[in-house]
Amino acid sequence: MSSHRATRLLATLLAGALVGACKPSASAPPVVAAPVAAAATVLPQGNGCGPSIARTQAVVDSDVATGNLNPPVGERFSGDLRRAAEVCGSGKDREALGLLAAAKARYGYR
Repeated sequence: MSSHRATRLLATLLAGALVGACKPSASAPPVVAAPVAAAATVLPQGNGCGPSIARTQAVVDSDVATGNLNPPVGERFSGDLRRAAEVCGSGKDREALGLLAAAKARYGYR
């Protein structure tokens, strides 16, 4: 056997071994779709502090329900939103929207 042919044979065997190493030996587990709660949530419509706070609360509730936000953090965020809603209810829209913006920034929401 020539040296060139032996090298080629060795390269072919090595390539086959490497490809064989990449193939999974067991079948992969089935993919299970996660529930899509956020898509089913209807967000409040409208302008002003009331609907804005309500939309944010709906997102927080959904994030807690899906596990994207820890419940204790969700409760603190909701407390901040309740405070903003109280201020909004007293007719201080600008202050309420400021509280909403501060809460969203504090918890990393836009």
